Amino acid sequence: MANINTGKKTIGILTGGGDVPGLNPAIRAVTVRALREGYQVIGLRRGWAGLIDIVREKDYDNTNNFQILTEEIVNRAGRTGGTFLHTSRTRPSHVKQESVPEHLKDQYQESTNDLTPEILKNLDWLGIDYLIPIGGDDTLSYGVHLYKQGVKVVSIPKTMDNDVPGTDYCIGFSTCVTRTIEMANSLRTSAGSHERLMVLEVFGRYAGFTAMLPTMAGAANRCVIPEHRFDIERLTELLVADRNHNPSKYAIVIVSEGAMFEGGEMVFQSGAADAYGHRKLGGIGDMVSAKLEELSPKYNNGKPIHVINQKLGYLVRGGDPDAIDSIVPMAYGNLALDLIISGMHGRLVVLKNGRYDNIPLDVITTTKKLVKVDRFYNTERYRPYYHSFEMTPLFIMTSEV
Repeated sequence: MANINTGKKTIGILTGGGDVPGLNPAIRAVTVRALREGYQVIGLRRGWAGLIDIVREKDYDNTNNFQILTEEIVNRAGRTGGTFLHTSRTRPSHVKQESVPEHLKDQYQESTNDLTPEILKNLDWLGIDYLIPIGGDDTLSYGVHLYKQGVKVVSIPKTMDNDVPGTDYCIGFSTCVTRTIEMANSLRTSAGSHERLMVLEVFGRYAGFTAMLPTMAGAANRCVIPEHRFDIERLTELLVADRNHNPSKYAIVIVSEGAMFEGGEMVFQSGAADAYGHRKLGGIGDMVSAKLEELSPKYNNGKPIHVINQKLGYLVRGGDPDAIDSIVPMAYGNLALDLIISGMHGRLVVLKNGRYDNIPLDVITTTKKLVKVDRFYNTERYRPYYHSFEMTPLFIMTSEV
């Protein structure tokens, strides 16, 4: 074992995937509660990457890969956005040869390598009894893999897309929706001043929650989402009508980055796929904007309508967490500790129908969470349905697992 072990039960915590506001409050909640319950807490840096890079030698400087957490450390970071433990999109079971750490290159020489044996050895060397990964379905799917290898895992769902199955809420979603609404309201003054259509591209690879909720809240007239391919002619017709009925002569559409034209596929930026096989999305907003401007004369008495095109991107995931992304991570962290104290593992902490709970961890790998189009999305009007809200959760669209 590493010389950092003190004889106390030890909890390891990491954050993987994209950053969101609310990660630091979750780390703080886990650490403060754990220390008061007599545990030691080790923060693992850069997600799964930190666990891969450890050199199991007593005097080797591994401070770039982990740190012992104290109340002073987490209290200082706990009110801020991002993750002070840093993050990566590392998948230890599929590590390309060029990404294998130098000290392991002699042992792992395949084009793609499974470094899970090293992860297991490093967890043992650190003396970690329980592991709390915080992440989306990619990060947590590897947590399921480790659980099946015998690691005691309790997971916390995080993703601004809100698409981790089994839970109504993922850390980061509320702040994302809040930022999107704020930015749409800021930008609409320019759209109105110039009497334009406005296209806002937001994150959302497979699920359209980040486009649906702001639109439902009035930030946009229409939205297009990954779950339903859209007809650009119909979208143009609707937006031109919206603009011409608006006294300020503008209209807004929110476009999920994973949205697709009828007969088309997702639009990718150039570049290789990440460790989970995902190529970087981006560009659908540009394409929609160009087509709207091209087609607008057809629905506007022959006169073209210019378009404001804005990709919100990282602006909606930066900065401090809002109230919900300060409160929910606190609760999730304490829920994780409740499970550990009671000896339970292989669980995912969740919010279901307004109540905190936990469910089996393998829900991550057995199902998907997407917008239920028939219930929530009007495919003729390209906007959310505004009915049947009774007994729905806070953010309307739930995971029914």
